[in-house]
Amino acid sequence: MFGIDIILWLGIINLLLVLFQLLSGLKVIKVKYKIHKRMGILLFFTALTHGTYALVSYLI
Repeated sequence: MFGIDIILWLGIINLLLVLFQLLSGLKVIKVKYKIHKRMGILLFFTALTHGTYALVSYLI
C-alpha cells in the first residue's frame, strides 16, 4: 500500500497501539477498561502477525 511493505505498516500500527495502551494505562487519556482490554488483545495479534511476517521474510 502506497509502496510501503506490510511489515512496516504493522510496525506503525503496533507503535500506535502501544502508545494508546501506555497513555490509557497511565490515565492520561480516559477510556473504559473494556476498550483498554480489547486494544491490548488487538495489539497482541498485530504484534504476532508483524513478527511472523518479519521472520518469514528474513528467512526466505
